[in-house]
Amino acid sequence: MRVARRVGATRVRIVEHDSELAGTTAWYTNDRPLLVIRADQLVHTGLVAPLSEALPHDGVLAAVVPEAPAVQDLTPGSFAGALLASGPAATALVATLASGAALAMPTGATKIPHGNIARAPIATPAERRAAHRLLYQILVKPQDNAITRYLYRPVSFPLTRMLVWTPITPNQISYAVAVLVAIGCWFTAYASHGMALLGTVIILLASYVDCCDGEVARVKLLSSRFGAWVDTIVDELSSVGYTIALGWHCRLAFGPKYFGDLSFDPWLVMTVIATAGMLVTIYCIYYALIVAIGSANSQDYVGSFEVAPGRDATKVRLVPAAPRAIPTKRELPAWLQWLATYAPYVIRRDFIAWGTVVLAVLHWTQVAFLGLALGGVVTAVIVTIDHVRLRSLRRSLVRRGLVLEAP
Repeated sequence: MRVARRVGATRVRIVEHDSELAGTTAWYTNDRPLLVIRADQLVHTGLVAPLSEALPHDGVLAAVVPEAPAVQDLTPGSFAGALLASGPAATALVATLASGAALAMPTGATKIPHGNIARAPIATPAERRAAHRLLYQILVKPQDNAITRYLYRPVSFPLTRMLVWTPITPNQISYAVAVLVAIGCWFTAYASHGMALLGTVIILLASYVDCCDGEVARVKLLSSRFGAWVDTIVDELSSVGYTIALGWHCRLAFGPKYFGDLSFDPWLVMTVIATAGMLVTIYCIYYALIVAIGSANSQDYVGSFEVAPGRDATKVRLVPAAPRAIPTKRELPAWLQWLATYAPYVIRRDFIAWGTVVLAVLHWTQVAFLGLALGGVVTAVIVTIDHVRLRSLRRSLVRRGLVLEAP
C-alpha cells in the first residue's frame, strides 16, 4: 500500500484471494490509470517508480528484471510482478483480472526495467533473510561520510532492525531524541566534570538514536516532509542547547577568573556569541534549503548557485554551482591529500559528538566549548556571505524580469 501511495495512487485495494478479483470491475474508475502489484514478494518503490515516470496515455507498462538484478531469482527481461495501464488498456486489464486470470505480462506491453532495490522473493526463510539484507542497503545515504559509515551505522542498523517490527514511528523516535538531548544538556550544565561527562555521553547516545528515525522511515516508507523538519529542528536545537549547557558548565567549573581579572564574565559572553552565531547559521542554511534547494536536510546545503533554465520555458531556476578545484602545479603530498579529504569532517555533527566525549573524559570541557564557540562564529561568517550572495542573485533575477521557479 505504501509503495502504491508513494507513486501517486489515490485508491488502493488489497486482494488476498482470487475470488475477490470478481469485484475489481465495480471498484475501478475508468478514467484513472491502474497499477497492479504482485504482493507475494518484498516490494519497494524501485519496482513501480520507473513505471509511473513513463506513464502513457494508453497502453500497458510492465516492470521487468534489469540486466544485473540484485536478486538472482529471475532472468533479465522477465516479468517482475508490476503493471501500470491507462486508457482502454487499463479497462482491458481490469476485465482480465476480474475473469480470474493470473497476473502476467500482457502481449504488447512496454517493458520497463525496475530499480536495483525493488523486489525480492520471500517464499522461504532463506529468501526472506536475503530480502531483508537487500532492503537494508537503502539505509546507506550518499551523504554518509567515513565517520557515519564506520562509527554510527554499525550501531544504528541493529537498532533499526528491532524498531521496524514495532509500531514506533520515525517522528516518535525524533521526539525521544529530543528528550534524551534535554536530559543530556541538564546533566552537562552542572559544575562537576563527572556530570558533564555523563551529559555528553547521553548526547552521543541521542545522536545514535537520531540515525534510526530516518532509517526506519526509509525502510517502512514512512518518510514525510513534516517528519524531515521535525528531525531537522531537533538536530539544530540539540546543537544550540548543548553549546549553552557546556558554556554554563565551564562558567561553574572554571569560573570567570579562568581568563584573568576581567570586568565581565567571559564564559557568558562567549556563550551568547556562540549561540547567536549558531542561530544565524541555522537561519542562513535553512533559507537556502527552503527557497533554493527545496530540502529539509542540512546535508543538502550548498553555498553557491547558478541560474539554469526552468522546467517551464518561461521560468529559470537555481542549481548548485559546480565545485571548482584549486589547480596545483605538482601533486600534493600524501599527508596533505589525506588532510584535505578528512579535515572537513571535524565540523560535522557526528564527529563533534564523539570529539566532545573524548575531551570530557580528559576533563577538557573548556576546550570543547571554545571549539564549539569558535566553530559557531566562523561558520556563521561563511554562511552569511553565502546568504548575501544568494539574496543578491535572487534580486538580480527579479530586476531582469525573470520568473524564478520554486524548488
